[in-house]
Amino acid sequence: MKRRLAVLAAVLVTLTASVLTFVNPAYAATGLHVEGRDIVEANGNTFVMRGINHMHTWYAGQTGSFADMKAAGANTVRVVLSGGRWTANTAADVSNVINLCKANRMICVLENHDTTGYGEDGAAYTLDQAVNYWTGLKSVLTGQENYVVINIGNEPIGNTDPSQWTAATVAAIQKMRTNGFEHLLMIDAPNWGQDWQYVMRDNAQTVLDADSRDNTVLSIHMYSVFSSASSITAYLDHFQSRGWPLVIGEFGWRFDSGQVDDQALMAEAQARGIGYLGWSWAGNTDPILDMTNNFDAASLTTWGQRIVNGPNGLKATSKEATVFGGTQPSSPGSSSPSASASPSVSSPSPSPSSASPSPSMSMPGACTATYSIAGQWPGGFQGEVKVTAGSPVRSWTVTWTYADGQTVSNAWSATVTSSGSTVSARNVSYNGVLAAGASTSFGFLGSWTGKNSVPTLTCSAT
Repeated sequence: MKRRLAVLAAVLVTLTASVLTFVNPAYAATGLHVEGRDIVEANGNTFVMRGINHMHTWYAGQTGSFADMKAAGANTVRVVLSGGRWTANTAADVSNVINLCKANRMICVLENHDTTGYGEDGAAYTLDQAVNYWTGLKSVLTGQENYVVINIGNEPIGNTDPSQWTAATVAAIQKMRTNGFEHLLMIDAPNWGQDWQYVMRDNAQTVLDADSRDNTVLSIHMYSVFSSASSITAYLDHFQSRGWPLVIGEFGWRFDSGQVDDQALMAEAQARGIGYLGWSWAGNTDPILDMTNNFDAASLTTWGQRIVNGPNGLKATSKEATVFGGTQPSSPGSSSPSASASPSVSSPSPSPSSASPSPSMSMPGACTATYSIAGQWPGGFQGEVKVTAGSPVRSWTVTWTYADGQTVSNAWSATVTSSGSTVSARNVSYNGVLAAGASTSFGFLGSWTGKNSVPTLTCSAT
């Protein structure tokens, strides 16, 4: 009897083990997935997104940007797509995008932008329509689970009735799984992505529980709602304390005091192992959020310098996915030609003036500087100055004199003072030291009347 019981017990243990093995999702076979708070590759390696948003749907010809973003340090690119609100991106185009991501050893987050601001923007699509778009692309998405994350819909609810987000999101996740998608899913918050009414925060568990594959990561977009370090840490603390997976799917930079504290954001993301994806490489109708001037990788804006080369930026913190071998590029990418203006992130704004580089005075062993008008509107403008070191420098000063009465109102990444029509800009603590050939940029807002000519600059350095 004892022997029979022992044999029976052994059989039951074997059967139980086989059943457990059968019902446990084989995530190792389906690529990127969630474990606790982390995104993990198929081999179990934790992957932290460090990347850039790219507005592919309006700039489909800017394919060279993928190599440029990789050279800037990105391990992930979030690619803007449309299923019909704008010119639809076809299966062939999306397949090419995936191949570009893979060729440049970046994880591809594909997002459907059609849903932006639903409920407040009458042109926006529903999340259900977004799922239909992904279903139509299933033939080029299946088998790419190691490389592709599906961001079902960008900022899917505006500020009108954001409570509808929960049910719509649950239904979208379940419909994706019913249609056989095994991919890691990314879910954006309502309130144009910023969740200032805390609908995503307060319903996160409901949304995560809706995924039969337990393979969903939540995404917060951080702009002016998160203008203080305390607002950033409080939001991230809430998710971390509950063990919920979260990425910062979009964020801008602090070009004035009312904008997101990008330095605190990147520092907190690095300390917590949270992914971040900055908005955006280039192409905004208001170029204040462009990381490059006209898609030129050799011409980083102040925002570009911060996210690429700054503390806790891409170069300092990004690690390549092990599915690509886990190595980083050592040479800069090639730049791409510019394209025409496109829609902005959420609301239209005046198109920028063409950037106009100024003449500069070269001082051997010191530095040169170029001035451009990044954007202009009646009575006001945004200026950018790029400083390049001719030899290693410890500090620099750029001066110019306006001929047409322009004035500078505020600046970032430099200490700017004015005396009459003469303006002086000195480096701040983090961008004064430059190696030979290295560059940095600073920006400012100004006013003008009648004419806004480009001044001649002088750059001196120690």
